[in-house]
Amino acid sequence: MTPARPSTTASPPNRSANDYRLIGGAGERAEAAGLVNAQWYQCQVPRAELKALMKRDDTHALRDTALWYGLILGTGALFVHGWAASWSSWALTLVYLLYATLYSSPADSRWHECSHGTAFKTRWMNDALYQLASFQLTRRPTRWRWSHARHHTDTLVTGRDPEFNVTLPPDIPALLLNVFAIKNVPHELWTALRHAAGHLSAEEKTYIPEMAWPSAVRTSRAWVLAYALIVGTAITTQSWLPLLLLGPLPSMAGAWLMHTLGLTQHAGLPENVLDHRLNSRTILMGPVLRFLYWNMNYHVEHHMFPLVPYHALPKLHALMKHDCPQPYTSTPQALAEILPAIWRQRHDIGFFIARPLPVNA
Repeated sequence: MTPARPSTTASPPNRSANDYRLIGGAGERAEAAGLVNAQWYQCQVPRAELKALMKRDDTHALRDTALWYGLILGTGALFVHGWAASWSSWALTLVYLLYATLYSSPADSRWHECSHGTAFKTRWMNDALYQLASFQLTRRPTRWRWSHARHHTDTLVTGRDPEFNVTLPPDIPALLLNVFAIKNVPHELWTALRHAAGHLSAEEKTYIPEMAWPSAVRTSRAWVLAYALIVGTAITTQSWLPLLLLGPLPSMAGAWLMHTLGLTQHAGLPENVLDHRLNSRTILMGPVLRFLYWNMNYHVEHHMFPLVPYHALPKLHALMKHDCPQPYTSTPQALAEILPAIWRQRHDIGFFIARPLPVNA
């Protein structure tokens, strides 16, 4: 798992933020190179076993969702009690950070899994949790549903994938700001206002189909109404609690875990390759993080077979691991490789982490 510079790459030798634009970026070069809607490598998994793993049910997600919201309500109640009891500022801050982290960061994996429609067997349950998790993240649901579909068809293809979290050269200030979503959340709020007024950008229209444009407007207007109710309640009760418990503030305060885990998915790995074993990571995590992250640490497996529900990914990993790079043994091990790579890419955009495949792969 040592970072290395390959002898060839599909990426151009020079790179700027403009290359990542979906209009006027590197998309035409990617299409000319055969990287758009291409055939990706897939590990050989027995058909019968894959079919069994793809079976959906409501039981797993209902149990895990009830536990998650139970933790949110419990820590929220503890924070409200501490607020009323005038706890010391450090104790109140720690409880609030715990609440905000549970409110925000796990919503990322719930949003993600429900966007694939695989968390629940029952469709309305997927849709309901998707909308709730999107609101908790301050992530526009219609826009991100379709951007994530593009992310899967053209993963890390420059000028096509709208979900790069680290571009070349890396924007270090933006990465630092987004530890607490200081850049992302205000951008989402401003864009939600634009959508509520009926305006989608030209780039958004390249991956959001026209049939979904009214949905983007409706959900943004619902958000504006929800925020107005939260602010109105805060004003009426003359209390900061509604603003601290719901909406953008807990989204931002609790984003640090989501941001950290999000980096482990693809950061530092090569762009413009048609093999998820090379541009995605699998990391072995303990049960607490796997619950919070809904097994998205098995990210190679998820990208290769996105219709396998989150609870079946460990079994899929066991069937694929002989054909994949060795998984990272922990999140700190992965970050110890990722962060120096991002720092180096500030001045060396041709550098990326090369993941060694097994000899018999």
